[in-house]
Amino acid sequence: MGYHTFDVGRADALEDDDRFRFCSAEELRSALALTGTETVADLGSGTGFYTDTVADRVDHCYAVDVQSAMHDHYREKGLPETVEPVTAEVADLPFPDDTLDAAFSTMTFHEFASEAALAELARVVAPGGRVVTVDWSRHGAGEAGPPRDERFGAGEAATFQSDAGLRLRTATERDETFLTVADGGPA
Repeated sequence: MGYHTFDVGRADALEDDDRFRFCSAEELRSALALTGTETVADLGSGTGFYTDTVADRVDHCYAVDVQSAMHDHYREKGLPETVEPVTAEVADLPFPDDTLDAAFSTMTFHEFASEAALAELARVVAPGGRVVTVDWSRHGAGEAGPPRDERFGAGEAATFQSDAGLRLRTATERDETFLTVADGGPA
C-alpha cells in the first residue's frame, strides 16, 4: 500500500462537486471509452463520488476501497443498482484473471501504487481493457492533495504501469494532476 488513506472522518469532503475541476465526469467516461456492457472497478472508490459518474454507463461496477467505513458512507448515500462494494487492497483484488473490462482511479493512485498493486491490476484487467488514472501530480502547481513527496508525475506513473504489463496509450501532465490511459494485455 502507498503512504496513507483518506481520513474517513472527512468523507463528506469527497462529495464536493468542486472535485470535477480536476477530472470531470465527461472526461473520465470518455477516457474509459465505455459501451455500456462493461464490468469495471473504481480503485479507491471512497464514498462513490466518481463511481456514480460511471455506474449508470456500465453493466457492473466494483467500488473497491480498503476502508469498509467508506462503503458505509456510500451505502448511506445510496448505491446504484450496478455497484458492488468490495473491501480490498489493490495489491490483493478478489477477482479472477481478466475479469475487468476497465478500471479507474481518481486521486488515489498515490495511496496504492506499488509493484504488487500494479501487477495485480494488470492481472485482473482483460487484454484490451482500459485503465484510467487521474491523480495529484508531483509537478502540480496547487496545494490540494497529499504532500508532494507522496505523489507521482505522469511519466513515473506511466513507467510503473508499463513495467507491470499495461500498454500505455497516453500520459499527460496538467496544472495540478496527471492523466494516464493504458490498456490491459501483452505489450
